[in-house]
Amino acid sequence: MTEPNATRRATIRTRLEADPATIAAAIAPDNTSEMATRLESADDESTAIVTRIERETTGSLHSTVDDYVINLDVATDVATVAQHGRTNDTDTNTQ
Repeated sequence: MTEPNATRRATIRTRLEADPATIAAAIAPDNTSEMATRLESADDESTAIVTRIERETTGSLHSTVDDYVINLDVATDVATVAQHGRTNDTDTNTQ
């Protein structure tokens, strides 16, 4: 049986080739009050985006993590285009 005030937590740590500060700034406005995004330096001098998410139910944690990963993917694509001028997509068919 689950306690009424139990909290589910997830911490997502992401290292990317694109500028992590730009990506963190792009995704942070979508954070709810139960989310916090920060940059974290690693021993190898890389920088990771770290987001901690807390929710009352497993289902809402799952949904929030799913939404976050989609937002992270979009922000990474935009930062990559800004940095390199193109995406990794191979479909260039425009109509």
